[in-house]
Amino acid sequence: MLSVTAFGGVAFGGVAFAQDNPEVGGAAMSADKNIVENASNSADHTTLVAAVKAAGLVDTLSGEGPFTVLAPTNEAFEALPEGTVENLLKPENKEMLATILACHVIPAKALSTDIVSMVEEDGGEHEVETVGGCTLTLAAADGGVTVTDENGTVANVTIADVIQSNGVIHVIDAVLTPKSDM
Repeated sequence: MLSVTAFGGVAFGGVAFAQDNPEVGGAAMSADKNIVENASNSADHTTLVAAVKAAGLVDTLSGEGPFTVLAPTNEAFEALPEGTVENLLKPENKEMLATILACHVIPAKALSTDIVSMVEEDGGEHEVETVGGCTLTLAAADGGVTVTDENGTVANVTIADVIQSNGVIHVIDAVLTPKSDM
């Protein structure tokens, strides 16, 4: 399901440097823990963690990486049409759920400084393919980063650069979806 080769050769540069991780969902985020371990500690990401478990992606996102995960908050999932999350969590919808979640994963470590540099080099927007085959458009303005999916949904990065042992998490305020899935 999640395949690093799906990235298509675009590389994210950047030098990792020591920094204090921001708290997410009222919890400290440890750079020594992986994406799933840290997300499981965030009170703001219980829906995302439940979805990762239901989709069978715990082992993948606990793996070596590196991954950049655009992590929607519980509020982002709550903003979807009524019944959507419950429907996606059903066992018969496991594949669709995995595809949607894979649209939130870039198979490289991309810090916000990397993203801003790519956006500037590309004249204001930078397209990136996720492991789920979705094309996301990254933009930076007024000190913030936005991510737009193939359906035109715009997510704002609300907490950037949460360093993980296997990548980085950027908290976002919307759920991204593949074209025509929702």
